[in-house]
Amino acid sequence: AVEAASFAFKTVAQLSQSKIDEICDVMSRAALADAARLGTMANEETGFGKAEDKYEKNRFAAEDVWNYFRDLKTVGVVKDTESIVEIASPRGVVAAIVPSTNPTSTAIYKIIISIKSRNTIVLSPHPSAAKCIAETTRIMREAAIKAGLPGDAITCLTNSTIEGTETLMKHKKTAVILATGGTGLVRAAYSSGK
Repeated sequence: AVEAASFAFKTVAQLSQSKIDEICDVMSRAALADAARLGTMANEETGFGKAEDKYEKNRFAAEDVWNYFRDLKTVGVVKDTESIVEIASPRGVVAAIVPSTNPTSTAIYKIIISIKSRNTIVLSPHPSAAKCIAETTRIMREAAIKAGLPGDAITCLTNSTIEGTETLMKHKKTAVILATGGTGLVRAAYSSGK
């Protein structure tokens, strides 16, 4: 998954601001359209929370988070002052560790912010939320592909294991880790240096 995402990164890193924004907008709308269904799936699969609260978190991630970042420039020169010129530079493959507590909303925002910043993403779902995370990924990935994103730019691991997550975090082509979860997992991510 990381090798494929790394190959897709070569294309994603070259996309224009307008293309990246179009892709993120399409993904946001797709996630928003299925926010209630995904909330129900998350509640039923994990037993956590209430379906209506999961819906609201999904709506927030798909709509409010995207609206907050929508106008953020992530391609080329992003700031130019008298003494400093800031140029956006994507990092590569993002390893996204997704917990069971808010699985679908976490997947939504991690996918949006990774693609918005012109990175590719490999999600490692918590085993007790693997189905709803995979479905969230599928919805957003299909929408993104139709908008022109390479298919391997968004991937969800299908066999969730501690060993698989550790391998994902330690892989030489993993550039950044977005870790959400238990203390041990977050510590492992921090200690990776990524």
